[in-house]
Amino acid sequence: MESLYPFLYEGALDPAKVVAEAHRSTVDKMREIIDLRAEVLARSDGLLAECAKDLAARFRAGGRLLAFGNGGSATDAADLVALFMYQGADVVSFPAISLSSDVAVLTALANDIGVEVMFARQLAALGKPADIAFGLSTSGNSENLLRAFDQARRAGMMTVGVSGYDGGKMAELESLDYLFITPSTSVHRIQEAQTTIYHVLAELVVAEFGQSPVGT
Repeated sequence: MESLYPFLYEGALDPAKVVAEAHRSTVDKMREIIDLRAEVLARSDGLLAECAKDLAARFRAGGRLLAFGNGGSATDAADLVALFMYQGADVVSFPAISLSSDVAVLTALANDIGVEVMFARQLAALGKPADIAFGLSTSGNSENLLRAFDQARRAGMMTVGVSGYDGGKMAELESLDYLFITPSTSVHRIQEAQTTIYHVLAELVVAEFGQSPVGT
């Protein structure tokens, strides 16, 4: 915490200085995420549109989106699922499942077999060729995601990965159809930019069905 907010650890505090430093820190972080989002868009603009078309084609064929991730990425997977399933009463919804949300299934697999298989085993049981495997990671190195993508490819599923840093081991996978990288070393900025990626994908998929997302 001290490395993030050093002005709070300098002994006697000057309230005006603390407010000024907090303002500066907030502005700096906002600039970081704006710049990172702009870089991701520049890198992935055409890829986002292409991925959205393939996602829409899978949904038209009766496919479902199966999302997964660890820790904060697990909450992002749940948010992604909620986003695709419901964008408003008059907007098309898409079938989606979070593989990170069933505590009984996750703890059974982690305890009885191992954490590294807890998404791959679910995909083996639930995944169909028309489905989409969508995995999120900040590092790109999570073994349970790598195994999940390999299982999804064996099942004939479409695979989408979202990673930070330089992509990590996910960037080396042959089992990924699409990989979106948020090139940063800050986990906070990475996850903020990743949220933007899947929100853009959701809006583009809705547009492929001839509708507009709520609020646009």
